[in-house]
Amino acid sequence: MKHWPISASLHKTDSNIELKATDLASFEIILYNDDVNTFDHVIDCLMKYCKHDAQQAEQCALLVHTKGKCAVKSGDYSTLQPLCEALCENGLSAQIEMV
Repeated sequence: MKHWPISASLHKTDSNIELKATDLASFEIILYNDDVNTFDHVIDCLMKYCKHDAQQAEQCALLVHTKGKCAVKSGDYSTLQPLCEALCENGLSAQIEMV
């Protein structure tokens, strides 16, 4: 996958279509460790909202616990935004970052 620089823009002059860098950029949901949520709750949320299978969710939860954070989902911003909101609404500490 080609990563475009932040300042990149594509213009198609004959149809007035403009793609901005944020449309082309890749983003990740970063999940952060906390002292509140149980492993089971984190795993359940990752399976429900990020569509992880049980093994992937468990591995991410373990990485969050040992490393302090883990990228749990990647994609475009508009896809990740409602997933990140759902994680946060369920008490997890997460944010979207540009890759």
